[in-house]
Amino acid sequence: MVDFFHDHSAEDEVNVQSETDRYIAWPAQALGYKIGQLQILELRQYARDQLADKFDIRSFHDEILNGGALPMNVLKERIHDWVALQKSSPGPSKAEAKGPGTSEH
Repeated sequence: MVDFFHDHSAEDEVNVQSETDRYIAWPAQALGYKIGQLQILELRQYARDQLADKFDIRSFHDEILNGGALPMNVLKERIHDWVALQKSSPGPSKAEAKGPGTSEH
């Protein structure tokens, strides 16, 4: 595991040893983080697919973070409700909201 860290990261030896010890002592923590990451990516894709041009990554991130620490099933419901609200709002699409001559950074 230590060799893998050295080969695939720029971490120094102290951090590599610390991370390796943490993964060995508490493997479920890393798994929990990865499952959460994958589910959030899935929710983001769902929101993108549903909202198309109305999808705004900053608003999505706000919605994810503003709920605080939530069980994933509650977060999923929250995002589905947010998507429904965004779809029903009369606001302009992201492209229309920027106006002519503006660019996204």
